[in-house]
Amino acid sequence: MAALFGSRVRRLRTAAGLTQAELGRKTHVVSTRITQIERSSGAKPTLELARALDDVLGADNLLVDLWPYVYREAFPDWSRAFMAHSARAVSVREYAAHVVPGLLQTEDYARALLSVGLSLKDEEHLEERISVRLGRQERLGAPDRPDLWVVLDESVLMRPVGGPTVMRAQLARLLEAAADRHITVQVMPFHQGEHDVMGGSLTVLTLSDSSEVAYTEGAHYGQLIEDPDEVGRLAVSYDRVRAVALPPLMSLDMIRSVMEGNHRGANVPSRSDRRRLAQEQLQQSGRGQLRGSGGRIPRRRARP
Repeated sequence: MAALFGSRVRRLRTAAGLTQAELGRKTHVVSTRITQIERSSGAKPTLELARALDDVLGADNLLVDLWPYVYREAFPDWSRAFMAHSARAVSVREYAAHVVPGLLQTEDYARALLSVGLSLKDEEHLEERISVRLGRQERLGAPDRPDLWVVLDESVLMRPVGGPTVMRAQLARLLEAAADRHITVQVMPFHQGEHDVMGGSLTVLTLSDSSEVAYTEGAHYGQLIEDPDEVGRLAVSYDRVRAVALPPLMSLDMIRSVMEGNHRGANVPSRSDRRRLAQEQLQQSGRGQLRGSGGRIPRRRARP
């Protein structure tokens, strides 16, 4: 697949009348990087570079669609199919039951997670997985970045993946990310009890044509769901989870308290208190509104 990707780049570049050096300048990489891609040698292209090549060469998303398969050995089939869809999504809604979603992971947190598991082969395989994961995050800084709404189970905050230092940096990353107006982070507290999506993680992607796909995942499996009726039912389940999770500001306060070592998990407000606070947040003048109608709940920036 890397060879196929490279041959497509070479063919498109030739058709556009560009030299490797010219294409490199237009995509902000050195010409030797273009040579490596066309010959499928050296480091594989990042998602950001694939998107830049696609734009410059007018490939109509061909290279972006091929990109996940360049890493065919790094992730199993069911994960790659999801990655291909998420690269084109305009909206990502995710419930994370066990770990921080890949789009918001720090490198150290990702390394700790990807270092374990039955499918890991060797150190080179690990580095390839990390490269892909971090490469996917580049889209959050792109002009057409998707809206990202993440609901984290409280257990995600409490499990010290990689150890206390790595986890503290990861929690700080969540607070930093939540300051972006395109990203919303909520926490599903233990106090809430049972809910519609217990037992695994769920992601609902909205694509540019307004169609939706869903993805469910466990430790060693994943399933991409494209049937409209089934996706619709899962989207409703996600909305129910989002509705009973802590409001964004309370969620950030919980993340901050865990990061600072002050969280005890006992002082979770009742549903009525949370509803009241959410209404108060919405009524703050000039601070925005719930994103369900196109805006968003206001948020405080994380304290240093």
